[in-house]
Amino acid sequence: MTAVEEFIKKESSAGLVLIFVTFIALLLKNTGLSEFYDAFLNTPVEIRFGGLHIDKPLLLWINDGLMAVFFLLIGLEVKRELIEGHLSSVSQVILPGVAAIGGMVVPAAVYLYFVGLDSAGTQGWAIPTATDIAFALGVLSLLGKRVPVSLKIFLMALAIIDDLGAIIIIALFYTAELSTLSITVAAAALSALVIMNRLGVTRKAAYILVGVVLWVSVLKSGVHATLAGVALAFTIPLTTKGTDKSMLKTMEHDLHYWVAFFILPLFAFVNAGVDFRTISAEQILTPVPLGIAAGLFIGKQIGVFGFSFIAIKLGLAKLPESSNFTQLYGVAVLTGIGFTMSLFVNSLAFSDPLQFMFADKLAILVGSGISGVIGYLILRAAATNK
Repeated sequence: MTAVEEFIKKESSAGLVLIFVTFIALLLKNTGLSEFYDAFLNTPVEIRFGGLHIDKPLLLWINDGLMAVFFLLIGLEVKRELIEGHLSSVSQVILPGVAAIGGMVVPAAVYLYFVGLDSAGTQGWAIPTATDIAFALGVLSLLGKRVPVSLKIFLMALAIIDDLGAIIIIALFYTAELSTLSITVAAAALSALVIMNRLGVTRKAAYILVGVVLWVSVLKSGVHATLAGVALAFTIPLTTKGTDKSMLKTMEHDLHYWVAFFILPLFAFVNAGVDFRTISAEQILTPVPLGIAAGLFIGKQIGVFGFSFIAIKLGLAKLPESSNFTQLYGVAVLTGIGFTMSLFVNSLAFSDPLQFMFADKLAILVGSGISGVIGYLILRAAATNK
């Protein structure tokens, strides 16, 4: 089994697990077990080491801590793909790159069309720009060999570039007031990691130890802590002199199962609990929920397919091998499955979970769900008509 096939298989399986845990979260939140679900999310967790004190509810430890590991994995994937994978040449990166740009610009524009430029919901513009690769590949896996592998690779590359875009957006637009001391410590830790890389240090423990220092300092700095995971990933060496083993590939392989079957399901479980009993029709039809749902379902497919179509017609890129425009459109619709990534950006944009009384989270579930169903039906019909 190739690395790409192994990646797709794991991500596809993870998508099915995410569906299951989301259902459980919704069940708990909308029954008499709701108070136990909320108590779990708000369980206090405290770490004190000398003058260092971190005290957060379990929900934030998952969103700020475990998701840093998720972004570490994303960083490792991006670095490998850029050096020797499906993003290592201009010809390979053009189509997914152009599609990813369209898949970020158009959904943001659709969202702002509904919300406006001077409302309290403006900061949520990035929510519909994300794609959940696990869910999207999970839907593709239901079609088996009826979908060309080239389209799965296209979706995977697009989602990786999409994730890189999300990292940049978080760094630029969702950063709080900065702490000079913490930023200085973070810069020192990052410098140490770069020096270790240049000196050919091959012990994972050394990188992890300095990486923890980096995470804590970034957490305290005002920059979102998940970015520490990406920074750490880009200092992990892909190749090391005198050995055939790749530390980056080994870490990527080891982390995949933990992220796919523990971290992301746990994140989905604690963030997807929407209390339908508190949401009225009036709340659902307000600008923010409408903008999120429309951005995911309408904006994503127009942006991804439209930009891809133009690039192909201009001769800048080619259709993925053995595929047609109908199948490409079906995949474009699937990119509207924002789910975990959209929920994550939503938690950054709107720090008060009750600001929109869960209507924003419901919109993410609805927009992602419709995108998944319609995308599946289009791809199935395209396979039948071939």
